[in-house]
Amino acid sequence: MDIHGEAGNPEPSSHGARTIPSLRWWIGGLLFASTVINYIDRQTLSLLAPYLKQDYHWTNTDYANLVIAFRVAYSIGQTLNGRLMDRIGTKRGLTLTVLWYSIVSVLTPLARGLYSFMGFRFFLGLGESGNWPGATKAVSEWFPKHERGLATALFDSGSSIGGAVAPFVVLWLYFRWGTRPAFVIPGLLGFAWLIVWRWLYHLPQDHPRIGAAELQMILADHKEDESPSKTTPRWRDLLKLPQTWGTIIARSFTDPVWFFIADWFPIYLVAKGIALKSGLIAVWIPFIAADLGNFFSGWLSGLLIKRGWTVGNARKALVIFGGCGVALLIPTIFTVNLYWLTLLFALATFSYASFTTIANVLPSDLYRNESVATVSGLSGTGAALGTIVVFELAGHLSDARIATGTHLFDPLMIIAGVIPFAGMILVLLLVRNTKATDQGLVRRI
Repeated sequence: MDIHGEAGNPEPSSHGARTIPSLRWWIGGLLFASTVINYIDRQTLSLLAPYLKQDYHWTNTDYANLVIAFRVAYSIGQTLNGRLMDRIGTKRGLTLTVLWYSIVSVLTPLARGLYSFMGFRFFLGLGESGNWPGATKAVSEWFPKHERGLATALFDSGSSIGGAVAPFVVLWLYFRWGTRPAFVIPGLLGFAWLIVWRWLYHLPQDHPRIGAAELQMILADHKEDESPSKTTPRWRDLLKLPQTWGTIIARSFTDPVWFFIADWFPIYLVAKGIALKSGLIAVWIPFIAADLGNFFSGWLSGLLIKRGWTVGNARKALVIFGGCGVALLIPTIFTVNLYWLTLLFALATFSYASFTTIANVLPSDLYRNESVATVSGLSGTGAALGTIVVFELAGHLSDARIATGTHLFDPLMIIAGVIPFAGMILVLLLVRNTKATDQGLVRRI
């Protein structure tokens, strides 16, 4: 059943094939599945880190360098893969990137030490970085503007679902069969996804199974995207626009906080004196809270647009909510209680997800189809570079503060609470209608 009440028996499409009702939401579900698999693959190392550190005698700085190898590739890959998606199309672009990182994940058990693990993590980051530019472009191709927030929330929620599922999958595989299956089996999921993706994804106007009413709705909303030039704008032209910098900052000042939680949370809990087996709920709940935050933000911003708010005001309302809410990470420095920590991280990640859903939908709100993935990739590169800085701080500060016990990560918690608030202010200042809007370089928001 369609979210907006489309119903009835499937009818033959204009291509003669039987239609799939609410096809755009099946596409959205496939993007969600891609993100879940993406996150299970990348979480494997962080979940096994406490055990691999003992096996290979890694310090926190060594672990930080492993994660940074992924992030360096991720930062490069976001921009390159974003451009790739705009050049060769969403279907072929995501096919190449998912195939790449699935192969790398399956081969990771061949690593024998720090530097070989760093190499595999680097190549994994190159492939996985294509998910967000590709999914953002797919949303811009398949969804009208009042649904883009919810569609973005759907695929982006795969990160929190993947993060929540990963401990049960990866740790179960590790405790039962060891390191190799814990890396290989999650990697195989990408190959299964590719079979469905290659069959199901086409542009709306070319899809053999889309209904006439759904196609008309999508194309009517996209008429405003029609422009005389179909060439992809140059990077330097896009970077002259304040809206581009607002989009970059929206992710650069929020994603590093999420990636710190996702990649360092098991080590953080151990530093707080909480055993991973007894603290499994603490690993799980914040990811679910982030998932709820994604849908809350997408649903509420879409509702506000339907009630007459401008797209810009609807999106900014959720930016303010998210920027303020992430500051709840700061009180975590005052407690070692598992339940208080779980609650504070849950509220903070709910707020983060509300902010980042808007950060992810901004490229499709502001830019035409020829540059959506490029701008999304640029914002992802900014986020990855910010994450590298945070992870360097995490490694060096935690090693330098090893004697502080349960207060090991306190400075990082304060930083993680303040930076998204600063990002909120900058986004409000930069994402606005300007002369470039009147010239048709960006959409009116």
